[in-house]
Formats: sequence, structure tokens, C-alpha cells
Amino acid sequence: MARISRLEVEARGIVEGFLSGLHRSPFFGQSVEFVQHREYVPGDDPRRIDWKQWSKTDRFYIKQYEEDTNLRCLVLVDGSESMQYGSVSPKPGGKSKFEYACSIAACLAYLLLRQQDSVGLIRFDQSIRTVVPPRAARHQLHDILGALYTATAEGKTSLQEVLKRAADVQTQKGLVVLLSDLFADRASLDQGLKLLRYAGHEVLVFHILDDEELDFQSQGMTKFEGMEGLDDLICDPRALREGYLAAMQEFLDEVRRNCARQMVDYQVIRTSSNLDAVLAKYLANRLGLAKKRA
Repeated sequence: MARISRLEVEARGIVEGFLSGLHRSPFFGQSVEFVQHREYVPGDDPRRIDWKQWSKTDRFYIKQYEEDTNLRCLVLVDGSESMQYGSVSPKPGGKSKFEYACSIAACLAYLLLRQQDSVGLIRFDQSIRTVVPPRAARHQLHDILGALYTATAEGKTSLQEVLKRAADVQTQKGLVVLLSDLFADRASLDQGLKLLRYAGHEVLVFHILDDEELDFQSQGMTKFEGMEGLDDLICDPRALREGYLAAMQEFLDEVRRNCARQMVDYQVIRTSSNLDAVLAKYLANRLGLAKKRA
């Protein structure tokens, strides 16, 4: 309970501090969009009469609006063993990739519930471990936080079946957010994303990586401990750095191209990034999608 409370306070502080810096956002609260006029008939609410139209035409017209439907979001958190990794951070309170993913999930859940949207959670490794169906209930945030902090990262990563299950859970069209280091079979990732897009969902991929995984600055003889069934390796990192960085860039480029083909929004997130910056990218993404739909 104490860990859940700390995460809730962290999420609340980050989100509310971030939102206080915004002058206006198109995403907060329900809104309505004007569709058309129709002639007034007895029994209509007089408050909906467009008096400007009356002044021009001397006839009564009613404004008709289309209410925006609440967003339904499903957050997928990778809880595999590789997500345990976290290098020594230069900042106090450095987090593993899994802890960082949990913090992003908590912030998104708090933000969406604050907007009266529905949000749910799937925590997975090689199979589904926890499912919290999307709801907009008051207790939903606590349920999501409880699901995140009753587990540790373990097991391998399997994405195709997980994304297929996500399509089953997210029965209505909505937003699916994937938080993972994507250390899995790339063909299965591609197939899973195709399935979600075919079902009509918007998909946002947060590719969470540690600074050391991206920059590979290790010095001196080092023992690299294998995760998800891989063997340990003792070597001088300087001999591997050039080849490692080339392989990592090839990996990132391939994932980025696959996401672009599927019209999936893709962002590489360093665990050293401030969470408010991650939220800014998320909101910018949502604004871009809204403009595309308009």
C-alpha cells in the first residue's frame, strides 16, 4: 500500500505540475462540436435557438451538436526480465526500465481519468499476467497501481499474442499504448501492430531504453549478465562498442520503419528523461492525431 501511495503521489504531482503550465488543451473534459442547424419545432429547448440566425432570417433555428465520445485507452506494460535493467543513473532515484514504465503508466492513467476517459492495463512478459479492463471509475487508478506494484519483472518477452489479446480486451476503437524495450522477435511485433491497426485502434509505442543501452559507455573488463535465457559474457566493452552501436542503430531503424508502415506513433524514451517531457510528447501526439482526423 505504501508503494502504491508513493506512485500515486508521484503521478499526481507530475501530471498536475505539468498541466499547470499549459494555457489551454483540447483534451481536458468533455466537449461538443457544432454539426448543423435545423428548424425549431414546438417542444425544443428555447435555449438552443440560434438568435443570430433569427436576426438574419426571421426564423427560428436550433443548433445541433455532436458530443465527443470519451477516449478508451489500454496501456500495455512489459514486465519481462530484460525490463529489470537499470544502469547507475547520474540522477538521484534512478529507475529500472520496468519502474520507469510503471511511472509512465501511472501518469497516463491519472491524466486520462482526470479527463473522465476510460483507461485499462495489461502487464505481460511471455504471457498475460494481469488485466485491468478499461473503466472510468473512481477506484480505477488504485486498481491499476495495485496491478503494477504487486509484481516484479521476470520471464521472456512475447508480443504477438499479447497484442492479439489487447485487441480482444479493447473491443471499441481507442488508443493502445505499448511500454516496452521491444527486445523480442520483430516479426511478431510487426504482426501484432498490424492486428491492432486493422481493428481501428490508434497505437502509440514508447520504446523504453536505458542510457547505457543506447550509448554503451562501459569501461574496463566487464561481466554482462544474460537475461531472458542468454548466457553471461566477460569482455572489454571497448572492443565491442562500434559493432554494438551499429547493431543498436539498425534495431532502432527497423522498428521505426515498421511502425511508420503501420501508421503507429513511435518514440524512443530514455529512462533519464523527465516524465513531464514524456507527457508533453504524448499530448503533442494526441493533438496531431486530432488534427489528422479533423
